[in-house]
Amino acid sequence: MSINSTSSQTLKRLKNILIIGNGGRENSLAWAIQKNELVKKVYLVPGNAGSERIKKCERIKIDINKKIELIEKLNFLEIDLIVIGPEIPLANGLADFLREKNFKVFGPGKDGAKLEYSKSWAKEFMQDANIPTAKFWKVNSLLEAKKIIHSSPTPLVVKVDGLASGKGVFIPDSKEECIKATESIFAGKFGDSGNLVVLEERIKGPEVSVFALCDGERYILLPTAQDHKRLNEKDKGPNTGGMGAYSPAPLLTEYYLDRIIKEIIEPTICELNKKNIVYKGVIYFGLMITESGPKVIEYNCRFGDPECQTIMPLMDQNFVFLLEKCSMGNLTGDEKIDTYDKVSGCVIATSKGYPHEYKTGFPIKIGNIDSSDFQIFDSGTSLGVNGELLTDGGRVLSIVCQEKNFDMVFDKVYKNLKEIYFEGIYFRNDIGHQVRETYSREN
Repeated sequence: MSINSTSSQTLKRLKNILIIGNGGRENSLAWAIQKNELVKKVYLVPGNAGSERIKKCERIKIDINKKIELIEKLNFLEIDLIVIGPEIPLANGLADFLREKNFKVFGPGKDGAKLEYSKSWAKEFMQDANIPTAKFWKVNSLLEAKKIIHSSPTPLVVKVDGLASGKGVFIPDSKEECIKATESIFAGKFGDSGNLVVLEERIKGPEVSVFALCDGERYILLPTAQDHKRLNEKDKGPNTGGMGAYSPAPLLTEYYLDRIIKEIIEPTICELNKKNIVYKGVIYFGLMITESGPKVIEYNCRFGDPECQTIMPLMDQNFVFLLEKCSMGNLTGDEKIDTYDKVSGCVIATSKGYPHEYKTGFPIKIGNIDSSDFQIFDSGTSLGVNGELLTDGGRVLSIVCQEKNFDMVFDKVYKNLKEIYFEGIYFRNDIGHQVRETYSREN
């Protein structure tokens, strides 16, 4: 990535970075940011047990909802850039508040975050901008939903309108299952997020992830990725927050990327501008490559997880400059990301029972790891009274590797996973099956 001399002058004070969030996504962002020699300290609020194993990183305890206390702490720490990881603080308008206090923030305001926290609004947004997506209906009663489900020739996808931690999408195989999913949402399974339900035409094709860093007008694309949402192998079982990923996605050829840019990315930013939304952050495009071309399944207003853990090791030390330039609204359009000549893969180790009920507090044991081009990003961990590493979430560890090809990547990932243990550990053995030649031959 090249940075002109004028921009370099504005970046000299980039010493202290604050990252808000407590998952593997935030740890991988911290890991990528600390590589820059100008960065002296990366603070994580609240972070997790793995945050302080990353160079230059420190966890700080502060309630981000206590606004006066938060501002006092940020001023005391002389924070130069704030990166907001999760969707909830973005949906609550934290980026707006911090910008009002003259902090540089990477993350959209509440208006831009609506792309994620209201699926019905996002679908209408796409409709207004003529962005290709599945046909949809928004409903606010079970009776209305049943009429649409029964009149459909095929089962419909059922989505919670609001935020649901990646678990609010149901892909039923029958109309009866559609109704059952809708009933559970209206019965309060997702609280106020489920006051409105989106029913969607079921479209077919492989899913891919595209991320655009946006400064309000201009953008730069990160390497593409392919996520694995389903819990079990062969893409079976319930949807999860993500069981693994790889990057880049070979499926996204230059032809498809060109179409995605012209038909989806640029119209999205144009429509945001039409609505007077100054979007300074990352836009995640969850896409499906259908027979008629790419279509948007969903937007996110933050980095995907585990795609973020997969992509961050491909970033060079100047990645943090891109985040700051977006926060300041001064991308030039000439920036390029040097991703080295490698590919990356990630497998998530989860607690038994995830994405439903699960127990935590189990000791994590890590044996003899091949650490070359290899990272373990803690996703859901804590420290016990004696300093031992414990499970503290549904998704516990993100196991990540970079190599010359995907066979080498996943060989190393699964070899190292044999050295990691906690009670009830679960992971898919087929992550990256689309790009692993050895897996295809063996199966």
